[in-house]
Amino acid sequence: MLNKGLTEDDLFSFLSSKKQEDIDHSYILSSMCTLPHPVAIKAHDMFMETNLGDPGLFPGTAALERLLIERFGTLFHKKDAGGYATSGGTESNIQALRLAKALRHADAPNVIVPESAHFSFKKACDILCLEMRSVPLGSDKRMLAGKVAELIDKNTIAMVGVAGTTEYGIVDPIADLAKIACQHDIFLHVDAAFGGMVIPFLDKPIPFDFALPGVTTIAVDPHKMGMSTIPAGCLLTREPDILDALNIETPYLTVKKEYTLAGTRPGAPVAGALAVLDYFGSEGMKAVVTGCMKNTKRLIAGMGTFGIEPAATPDVNVATFVCDKVPAPWKVSWTRNGHLRIVCMPHVTSDRIEAFLSDFGDMHA
Repeated sequence: MLNKGLTEDDLFSFLSSKKQEDIDHSYILSSMCTLPHPVAIKAHDMFMETNLGDPGLFPGTAALERLLIERFGTLFHKKDAGGYATSGGTESNIQALRLAKALRHADAPNVIVPESAHFSFKKACDILCLEMRSVPLGSDKRMLAGKVAELIDKNTIAMVGVAGTTEYGIVDPIADLAKIACQHDIFLHVDAAFGGMVIPFLDKPIPFDFALPGVTTIAVDPHKMGMSTIPAGCLLTREPDILDALNIETPYLTVKKEYTLAGTRPGAPVAGALAVLDYFGSEGMKAVVTGCMKNTKRLIAGMGTFGIEPAATPDVNVATFVCDKVPAPWKVSWTRNGHLRIVCMPHVTSDRIEAFLSDFGDMHA
């Protein structure tokens, strides 16, 4: 049962106690999310009550969603790309495979993914009753594109490549996958949930997007390197109206058909994501990414002074090491192969890198 109600002071005293139990971001080195930028928070607050699940009631918010998709479409070399704002990479990946299944009939459908694929693809395949075929990685932790064709058969409905793997920060050979997709007329989804807001701003961008003719859909998460409020993802499609293949009737809403997975969809994170993109612009985002990559290189070099070797050479700001212990209170994570994993997000500043290296050095002294 509910209690009889709390005073505002008692309520916020309780909430404050719970907030204090959360880990200080200054010590979080394992997350692919970061502190939202102040402009994202301000924009989010302006749209707290909006619901993109019934866009006719919130036409201004719906317009912001279209602008957000246009911004990403332009960034990914397809200004007129279709798509919508999702809750993040998991939903985007599920929807991409759902779309692939809707577009191509197969008696026993299968999808081809790299061994490094995010665990959301296992969820997607379970939900959609798809066989998941995994492609091994090379010594550089990159998907072996040469092995893909061996797994394709008449029931293959989609291939997946990752642009910025969750564990090692590697970009798969998307250009090679795109060629295979064209040759076999197969749907190619690129999971760029993390790398989609890093790769375009690198000094030497790596091909992964709609500039490659075979790419069908792309997932990107503004709540990661986009510094938006949580949850904020996007699914982009090369063909503007291809998602209509997923439409179902929604008779009591202001729109009569919807292709989204979620019904109620918050507009606030969409406003936050767009606000950050428009506030920073291309040069501002490049500066953010440049800083994160510089910190990643410094971390790798610093760990090298202790004899700790990197487990892979990353393409984006994820560093992994052959190491099994770090000092408290730092919060890191470990790959499925047991490698130490650190993500140099915007909140992981150069000062935090130096503090971590200092503590690590004291531990190994």
